Amino acid sequence: MSILDFVKAGVKQMMLARPDDKNHLVVWKWPDQNIPLMSQLTVDSDEVAVFFKNGQCMGVLPGGQRHTLSTQNIPFLGHFVNEFTGGNIFIAEIYFVKNQPIRGLPVGGPIGETIDPLTQEMVTPRIFGEMSVQVVDPARFIIGYTGQAGQAEDNDVIFDWVKGLFMLGVKTTLGEVCEVEGKSLLQAVSLTTQLAQRFVQRCQPLEDIGVRVHQMGNFNINFSAEDRARLVAAQAEVAKANRGVAIAQAQAKAKQFELDQKFGQDQRYVQQLAGNYQNYMAGQAMVAAAGNEGGGMAPMGAQMAAGIGMAGYMQQNMMNPQGPQFPAPGMQGPQGQQPMQAQPPQAMAPQGAGGAACRKCNAANAPNAKFCAECGTPMAPPAPAQRFCTSCGSQNMGTAKFCANCGTGFG
Repeated sequence: MSILDFVKAGVKQMMLARPDDKNHLVVWKWPDQNIPLMSQLTVDSDEVAVFFKNGQCMGVLPGGQRHTLSTQNIPFLGHFVNEFTGGNIFIAEIYFVKNQPIRGLPVGGPIGETIDPLTQEMVTPRIFGEMSVQVVDPARFIIGYTGQAGQAEDNDVIFDWVKGLFMLGVKTTLGEVCEVEGKSLLQAVSLTTQLAQRFVQRCQPLEDIGVRVHQMGNFNINFSAEDRARLVAAQAEVAKANRGVAIAQAQAKAKQFELDQKFGQDQRYVQQLAGNYQNYMAGQAMVAAAGNEGGGMAPMGAQMAAGIGMAGYMQQNMMNPQGPQFPAPGMQGPQGQQPMQAQPPQAMAPQGAGGAACRKCNAANAPNAKFCAECGTPMAPPAPAQRFCTSCGSQNMGTAKFCANCGTGFG
């Protein structure tokens, strides 16, 4: 080896940086794992340097500066020092990873069979557009990349891997957004803004590898002619069913309102007019009978009303310790008048007897009886039919004790 070759080899070992012809790669690995201490590591402003040992990330150096690789400046390098070289060499894998947004990445194609949330039809949507992505967790990205794409120094391999994971996330996100919005997949064409925002905010498969969707552009969804026709027909059926449900709900609401009004009217009638349920039912029967112009059911309705009212009165009078009351207690007269007070029964002469009733036992006696044939009580002499005042000559009732005209007493 010439002196010049020795000097070149030493300089190469002392200066570590991404070559210019590799600058376009998202990930590039430094080819040599044996790194001399005090080497100068240059990291560009749009990337970071990630140190791995035995498949584990030991540290990350930021971009935009030159780093002197020593354990004093970078403590985590102490994990890489090789004891057999006297501490002058450390063994590590160094990856250069771009952490700036990668723009204009085209995406498109079918996302697989998907169940439409609104119609439950199985369809295969297709999406097309552009996106920009950004590596936000270089260590996680390296672990996922080396496990999926190996060491291929080809952006197309990396982008195909990233886009495949993105399409998996699109399938899940599309269904979730349509379900939340209550829309069919066919209507998702109008939800491109919401979908784009959701892809930017969250795409789980990409988050798992440390990648975030930075922006979506020119995004659209379409279907095959067959899928579109099936979705249109299914949506028409769903719309028809929804209209039927809406009509039934409106009718039920109107009926409920009618019943509520009727109940309120009945309740006010019972409380203010009828006084009790028997009277109310009697009134209802009489109203129904009066409304039947044919007359066939009118007598029956009237009889039913009278029977119901009589039954209520009989039940009330039987349970009343104070005796019968007419009309029933609690019944109010027209225009809110006070209930009629019960009157004590009056002694009445038997019909057709022509005599008088005993004032003690109310038994019927002959017209000329002086004593009650039932209890022996003296019968009061019949009062004169009329009286004439001896002072003024005015005519008075037979039972009068004083003249109604001049006040003269009758002896």
